[in-house]
Amino acid sequence: MRCFRGFFWACLVVLISGCASKPQQPISLANDFIGGKTGRIGVATNKIPQASTSFPGAACLLCYAAASLAHTSLTSHTEALPTDQIVLLKKELVDTLKGKNIDAVEIATPVNVADLPDSGKSGPDVARKDFSGLRAKLGIDKLLIIDVVMHGFVRNYSSYVPAGDPRAVFFGSGYIVNLSNNTYEWYEPIEISKGAPGNWDEPPKFPGLTNAYFQSVETAKDRLLKPFGNDTPPQSQQTQSLTQNQPAAGGR
Repeated sequence: MRCFRGFFWACLVVLISGCASKPQQPISLANDFIGGKTGRIGVATNKIPQASTSFPGAACLLCYAAASLAHTSLTSHTEALPTDQIVLLKKELVDTLKGKNIDAVEIATPVNVADLPDSGKSGPDVARKDFSGLRAKLGIDKLLIIDVVMHGFVRNYSSYVPAGDPRAVFFGSGYIVNLSNNTYEWYEPIEISKGAPGNWDEPPKFPGLTNAYFQSVETAKDRLLKPFGNDTPPQSQQTQSLTQNQPAAGGR
């Protein structure tokens, strides 16, 4: 089952890498957003997926099964990585917005964007999904979503042969939807990839890759907080703290 799940993620990574048509382009936050009349903003996440490994380029099931078998220890370690730092970003955003005198509220339940109806409209700033029904349901005027697609490790393959070392990745986006007209007021795509500084193959804890993973998470957080004027601690300090507190991983 894990092999088939990994095969799905590999296909998804290919789509993210450029095969998907007409991706949403970035939209900068308006200069008057901070201090303007924004109404009430709800801050939510999607259902954060478990950290995972993926092996794009291992294009057949047998190729993918071989790649998965060769990385059993890494996958076990990856699936034990915590997601709490990603979830805490929601509270950080709420606190940051409140600090700018914006009426912000944390939405406790994840928003499953995929289950929302299609908007049926097109345009450079029009959301493809219809978020408008959430206005009355959640009692908000705008929705800020942290949408995480994948986080973990990716190793490219050419059929059965590795085409490079594994890299830590974080794929997703952050955006604000105006629920009165279903348009984006901010859209920040996140595609981060970081390699280990030295030898990556150090089971069972893979310290080099794990450090790269937490760096990718912190880089994503910084990118999502920056438009709202949040001053975060130096990334190196946060990453060191996170690495020290990581859980032990399973072996082969």
